[in-house]
Amino acid sequence: MTSNVKSAAPSHADPVRGSNLYRVAIVGAASIKGKEVAEVLSDRNFPSSEVKLLDDDESLGQLENVGDEVTFIQKVRGEEFRNLDFTFFACDAESTRKTWKMAHDAGSTMVDLSFALEDEAEAAVRAPWIERQLGQAPVPELQPGPVVVAHPASVVLALLLLRLQKAGQVRGVAATVFEPASEHGQKGMDELHEQTVNLLSFQQLPKNVFDTQIAFNMVSRYGEQSVPALATIESRVLKHYRQIAGKDAPVPSLLLLQAPIFHGHAFALHIESEQVADIEKISQALSGEHVNITHSAEDAPTNVNAAGQNDIQVSIIPDASHSTSFWLWAASDNLRIAASTAVECAETMTATRPRGKIQ
Repeated sequence: MTSNVKSAAPSHADPVRGSNLYRVAIVGAASIKGKEVAEVLSDRNFPSSEVKLLDDDESLGQLENVGDEVTFIQKVRGEEFRNLDFTFFACDAESTRKTWKMAHDAGSTMVDLSFALEDEAEAAVRAPWIERQLGQAPVPELQPGPVVVAHPASVVLALLLLRLQKAGQVRGVAATVFEPASEHGQKGMDELHEQTVNLLSFQQLPKNVFDTQIAFNMVSRYGEQSVPALATIESRVLKHYRQIAGKDAPVPSLLLLQAPIFHGHAFALHIESEQVADIEKISQALSGEHVNITHSAEDAPTNVNAAGQNDIQVSIIPDASHSTSFWLWAASDNLRIAASTAVECAETMTATRPRGKIQ
C-alpha cells in the first residue's frame, strides 16, 4: 500500500483543478453510492465535459439526472473507458474486481468506493478531510495508482479524535459505531424493509444479505452466510483509521453494531482525558470544517437530521461518574461522506491531468 500525501503547511484553499474539462465515468451508476457520487459531482461543480454512467444489464437504458443533464446508463465494456480521465467505482466489490483492469489499461485514474482495491500494491487509502486536518498535501503523480476512499466511519472517527487532541491528552477512547443497512447498498435497505413488513404480518423473513434478523433488532455479528461479515467491516474501519489518521492519533477500542436503521452512521464515543473535562474547551477544539456542534436537545444528532449533510452532527455529554471523561454522540450521512471523499480525491488529482487528456 502506497501513500499519496506528504506533510505541508496547512491550507484551506480549494483543491487545485485543471483549467479544462475532464471526462468522467461512474461504474455502478444505478447504485445508491453511484447516484450520490453523481449528485456531489454536480454540487461541487466538478469540471467535467462528460459524465458517463455505466452499470450491469439490469440497469441498461435507465435514465438518470447528472446535474442539469439527463443521460442513460450504458453497459460496462472496455471501449467505454477510452479517453476517460477519472473512473469512480461505486458498484459492489465483485464488480469492481471484474472491471477495474479495463479502466487501468485505458489510462483512467481510478477512485474506488467499493474497497475492492484496498490491498492492491499501488493503491492508497485517502480522506482529504483528514489530510487537511493533518496539514498534508497530495503529491502529484503522472500515473497514480487506484485511490481507495476511506471508510466513512473511519473518516468521522479520525476527524473527531484528531481535533480532540487539541483540547488535551487523550488517554483512551471506546467507540461504538451503529451501522446502517445502506452500507450494503439497495439490497441491504430492501432486506431491512422486507423484514420489517414481514415481521408485522407474521411472514417468513428474507435473509439473503444479512443472514439474520436485523429488523427490530441489534446484532454484533451477521449470519454465517453473509458476505462481508460484520467483523470484516469492523476490521476495515480500524485499518483505514490507522492509515489516514497517522501514528500519533489515539486508536479507539471499537465495537461495530448493525442497527435496524436504513441510513446514516451513529457514534457513541467515550473519551478519557488526562485532566478534568472542560466542555467549552472540547467544543472549541472540535468545531470547524465538517463538524457541527449541537447544544440543545431539539438539535441533538440523529440519523434523520444528518441525512444529506456534509457535516458531522456532534453533541458533548459529561460523564456523570468520572470528571476526566466525557461522551460524544454523533451522527453522519455515510453515503454523502463517501461520495464527497471520492470527488475531493479526484479534485486533488486534476493537477496530473492539466489538459483534461490521458497522460
